Amino acid sequence: MKRSFTGPDRFRLQLLAALAVGLAGCAAGPATEKATSEVAAVSKPLLAPNDVTLHLDDWPALNTPPLDPDIETRIDAIMAKMTLEQKVGQVIQADNTTVTPEDVKKYRLGSVLSGGNSAPGGKPYADTKTWLAAADGYFNASVDPEGVDVAIPVIWGIDAVHGHANLLGATVFPHNIGLGAAHDPDLIEEIMKVTASELVVSGHDWTFAPTLATPRDDRWGRTYEGFSESPEIVASYADRIVYGLQGRPGDAGFLGDGHVISSAKHFMADGGTFGGKDQGDARISEEELRSIHAPGYESALQGGVQTVMASYSSWNGTKMHGSKTMLTELLKGRFGFNGFVVGDWNGHGQIPGCTNTDCPQAINAGLDMYMAPDSWKGLYESTLVHVKAGDIPMDRLDDAVRRILRVKLAYGLFEKGPPSSRPGAGDESLLGSPEHRAVARRAVRESLVLLKNDGGVLPLAGKQRVLVVGDGADNIGKQAGGWTLSWQGGDYDNTYFPNGQSILGGIREAVLGSGGTLIFDPTGSSTADADVVIAVYGENPYAEGVGDVKSLDFKPNGFDTAKLKAFRDRGIPVVSVFLSGRPLWVNPELNNSDAFVAAWLPGTEGGGVADVLFRTRPEYDFTGRLSFSWPKTADSKPLNKEDANYDPLFPFGYGLSYTSAAPDLGPVSEDPGNEPQADADLLTVFTEGENGETWAAVLYQDGVATPVGLGKTSLGELTVSHTDFARQEDALLLTWSGAGTSLVFGSPAGRVDLSGKGAAFDLVFRARAPDAEAQTLTISGGCSPDGGCTGVQSVTIEPGDWAEVRIPAACIGMADVSAVPMVAKLDMAEAGAVAIADVHLEAVGAGDAACMN
Repeated sequence: MKRSFTGPDRFRLQLLAALAVGLAGCAAGPATEKATSEVAAVSKPLLAPNDVTLHLDDWPALNTPPLDPDIETRIDAIMAKMTLEQKVGQVIQADNTTVTPEDVKKYRLGSVLSGGNSAPGGKPYADTKTWLAAADGYFNASVDPEGVDVAIPVIWGIDAVHGHANLLGATVFPHNIGLGAAHDPDLIEEIMKVTASELVVSGHDWTFAPTLATPRDDRWGRTYEGFSESPEIVASYADRIVYGLQGRPGDAGFLGDGHVISSAKHFMADGGTFGGKDQGDARISEEELRSIHAPGYESALQGGVQTVMASYSSWNGTKMHGSKTMLTELLKGRFGFNGFVVGDWNGHGQIPGCTNTDCPQAINAGLDMYMAPDSWKGLYESTLVHVKAGDIPMDRLDDAVRRILRVKLAYGLFEKGPPSSRPGAGDESLLGSPEHRAVARRAVRESLVLLKNDGGVLPLAGKQRVLVVGDGADNIGKQAGGWTLSWQGGDYDNTYFPNGQSILGGIREAVLGSGGTLIFDPTGSSTADADVVIAVYGENPYAEGVGDVKSLDFKPNGFDTAKLKAFRDRGIPVVSVFLSGRPLWVNPELNNSDAFVAAWLPGTEGGGVADVLFRTRPEYDFTGRLSFSWPKTADSKPLNKEDANYDPLFPFGYGLSYTSAAPDLGPVSEDPGNEPQADADLLTVFTEGENGETWAAVLYQDGVATPVGLGKTSLGELTVSHTDFARQEDALLLTWSGAGTSLVFGSPAGRVDLSGKGAAFDLVFRARAPDAEAQTLTISGGCSPDGGCTGVQSVTIEPGDWAEVRIPAACIGMADVSAVPMVAKLDMAEAGAVAIADVHLEAVGAGDAACMN
């Protein structure tokens, strides 16, 4: 029976239709935060409260490279000529989307960064010429001597975490989780040499790499940035990464041509947070901190790494950005680190008592350079006031500046000239060169782990009928993962990777080159006769907290893995190539596959997969071994090889090969175990940059609904992007050019029964007007697509600090809490902008609601 829908139900279906095309919760370029022009030297504690304590004698004293007397003498001469304003400028780093060359000159800033979505030209990525032109602009502005006795060159940093992946045409390597499975420090150093040379092409000085986390809970969205759950593997790679990027201390080429500055991150224990929560709290003992999470840093520091990035995370409740014990007493004291400590994206603003634009506690704790992407101007002004007032001691500022100058001088920055004039700059023949691609393809081969090969189905002969299925087969963006062209990755077709090859491309070469036949059906619906099916599928790209999950149960997306069984039922062997940023519970997929390969996130050289799947010349074997334990169940308990009741499906170090006999795996249990089945969170609407479990954010106009997604999302008169509230890009910036388009928080699943959570609710969120003028925001509810809303409220959003907005839900159409189709519709009657964050419902006592208007 056909049913017609009207009113709120029709609206719900339009919302659902929009969500069907894919709703992404978070990612965007930063929005400019207006600086406060007048900052009072308020009486604040010099240090963050409740710092941790360490037994420093239990920690190793490291053999770090000694200071260069000649450089120290030069620093003395330079600092003698610097003004106080210049010194404050040196400790500030701004994002290229919010700072101009004129700003760099005026404020004498020490550094510029490009965040994952921040490239010149208004896109997350750029070509060589665009990058170089911007690099020259910043550099030339910084060395302009007008008005100063000495001009300090600026350094430009970027997250080149698996190759220079924000540069079109660059070589993109497997993510670290795959490289950890390779167990090959020599390969790692070679990869970093390639990365450094391609960074020089675009004019960058500094990469925020390596990540030296030791992930201990694979639900963490940054698990793939870690090499292993084992600190031994992390430590074996750390110094070799630094050597590849910077060169070796004492060698003539150290930090010379073809090299860049390296940054060990995120100090410390970002991989040990409770529940695998990004930017969370590592609730662990000092012994675990020292034995599990420190070894990678000890290796990198002794390898001469020039900078260290502080972690967003906390250790037993103390934010790393605000811990003098960790940054000064341990890192600079006991470990003897002589370089400088840089913050993470507005990480200083998470310290108790701090904001993004005002935080003396961070520099007093030992931070030397604030990463203040969109808050830099206000932070510069407040820091200058705090130094003048004595809240930041002058000797602490001088120490920070000395450390920054030490790195710049060691890098030869004062002699290098503009980025475009340096050897290798602008040489696009280096990008994706045959030599560089060969290194990447080798890395792919070595990273693959063969988990199952029942009946010896692998290796495959090329001369046969091969059916390739799955959404990951011909999708370089998916196989490369997050931090590829943009922060979250994905959403880029293969044309954006001119020097790359999909996994399908490599299979095609192997099959057609052997005289075989290739059939490609990404949906897996084909009924064609085939000798073997190769299915390529897995996780969609993500980065940082967007990738946090509550369970390790793989949720098929883009390809229905239930179709694998149909192929096997027809007697066709199935080979699964699984793309993921972490081990996941895939027992149903294992049972429906004759062979199963953990391919991780292999980057742009998909041909490396075919090298090992097929009998090629030369013949390659699987040499990858698990650097993370593989779960037997989806019960979401952390799984590490030191566990007392260690019971994985595949243990740490596991991996099959063609030359070593192994019994067939056979069927595995498809019972996910005691996976937590918590009640759905009905009250969280939008927080920490993500939609809640029940609600979704869409732009809506005249029956058209567009889900808020990656980057900027626009419909009609409304553009939605992201900005910072409590953490990086965790808030929405709503910019209207006029009336007519709404932002709606609604349920894609239909009407939601909230009666079990309370009898009445308030809609609560934080808001601010990013510009100088207050803005009027209209909030409605109980709306139909024909224009009527049963409740309308107007609130004034003031500029300046974030403020709480609280509206009785009954005043915006939520009188019946047992059937709620939407939380709220947000509008403005004229052009303007507001930022909103932490949107949720709070249960309140039943009674007459005090509506605002």
